[in-house]
Amino acid sequence: MNMSVSALHEYEFEKHFNENEAIQWMQENWKKSFLYSVLYAAFIFGGRRIMKQREKFELRKPLVLWSLSLAVFSIFGALRTGTYMVVILMTKGLKQSVCDQSFYNGPVSKFWAYAFVLSKAPELGDTIFIILRKQKLIFLHWYHHITVLLYSWYSYKDMVAGGGWFMTMNYGVHAVMYSYYALRAAGFRVSRKFAMFITLTQITQMLMGCVVNYLVFSWMQQGQCPSHMQNIVWSSLMYLSYFVLFCHFFCQAYINKQRQMAKIK
Repeated sequence: MNMSVSALHEYEFEKHFNENEAIQWMQENWKKSFLYSVLYAAFIFGGRRIMKQREKFELRKPLVLWSLSLAVFSIFGALRTGTYMVVILMTKGLKQSVCDQSFYNGPVSKFWAYAFVLSKAPELGDTIFIILRKQKLIFLHWYHHITVLLYSWYSYKDMVAGGGWFMTMNYGVHAVMYSYYALRAAGFRVSRKFAMFITLTQITQMLMGCVVNYLVFSWMQQGQCPSHMQNIVWSSLMYLSYFVLFCHFFCQAYINKQRQMAKIK
């Protein structure tokens, strides 16, 4: 592959994006993610209490628009960051793709890296639909939203190694996941196997996150990966907890349900 990073086509909004201002803003404001998390948690418990005495809202059309918007955003993010990461992998190798900080300030990727971390705040809006429609809210859902918001804002300010992998994988999984949500909200019948596939990709993402953290730790010892132990520890704990929770969800939602349906038959 003879293509270089500099040869990637940049759209005007990507070309003129000032990543230095973005990183500076995050360094000064990343702790606001704790405030957003507290407000989010308060809304969850307060909202569920209020909705106990009320009829559920339908909200089908707003949910279609919401899911479709996040699906389109994630698809573009996955394509743009995925292209960048493939070029890095093919031209400079695995170590460069993991350790190089160019993902935060390189062409194409710099805009989508910042868009990714910012998007974790509005993505909390997923839960509004669950509460107002009086659907089951599982621990994995809100725990995942809070911890991803906190970790992504905490990590972006330091431009830590591994970020390109973490963000690209998340964009890719969300592209499929929100497309599925949009189809379901629009009333389309989607195969149960598609939902199983999404959960399996999420489990795979968590395993890959652990692998990337191990590589960052190993190469950091050689002075080749810009990160620090505190970040690696928090990231590893986060990915391991996600792995356990998503595996548990897969067993409960698919394996156990299939056994129960088989008994009924």
